[in-house]
Amino acid sequence: YAFNAAISACEKALEWRHALQMFNTMRNHAMEVDTITYNAVISSCDKGGQWSQALDIFDAMPAQKVDPNTVTYSAAISSCRHGGRWAQALSLLSAMGKHAVEL
Repeated sequence: YAFNAAISACEKALEWRHALQMFNTMRNHAMEVDTITYNAVISSCDKGGQWSQALDIFDAMPAQKVDPNTVTYSAAISSCRHGGRWAQALSLLSAMGKHAVEL
């Protein structure tokens, strides 16, 4: 859980590159990457102006068998807002309801 805390610290410091580097290190070393990890790295990328990267990471979650939660969807929708992707934001909002994620 130390990596999750470190990624969250990077998010707050707007250090999206470091957050992404730690995320990739975790995955490359077969460390547990959970919803909280994804939340932190998606939010970090979003807040760092890397909305496209944030959405790519969100889209990769199903292949990694990690389920998004309300925080994950909120970060992804925020990324859509920053990228002017309103249709994708509406699609994510709809998906939240279909997957019984609390709105």
